[in-house]
Amino acid sequence: MNERPGNGLRLLHVEDDPAIRAVARIALAQVGGFQLSSCASGAEALSTAPAFDPHILLLDVMMPGMDGPTTLSRLAEAISMTGRLVLFMTAKVQPSDLERYLELGAGGVIIKPFDAMRLHRTVLDHWEAQREGRDPG
Repeated sequence: MNERPGNGLRLLHVEDDPAIRAVARIALAQVGGFQLSSCASGAEALSTAPAFDPHILLLDVMMPGMDGPTTLSRLAEAISMTGRLVLFMTAKVQPSDLERYLELGAGGVIIKPFDAMRLHRTVLDHWEAQREGRDPG
């Protein structure tokens, strides 16, 4: 059986590193079955998000120009965040950093380097936890 658990879910991935975008594309779209829109910058995400109408926003934290938290803030001005899952992706994982990301509205943080073979499942675990009102643990 060819199960594609992300089918029907639109995921906007914002990452400035082209190699990470390529790996994430394979992990999320090809393996996970998400409808994926990949953006190389926060500015590109701002122009893409309204028409794409993502269920899930996966944002790199550290990007030149507009970082992930600023991108999220600007996206929240452009589209409603109600019902959307926001995940930050970062190597910066001090407890104070993680706390800040959650305070900004993230439903979770995926730590870099991430397991490419499990990335789609990690995202889905967060999505299902949000839907069920529980911690993805």
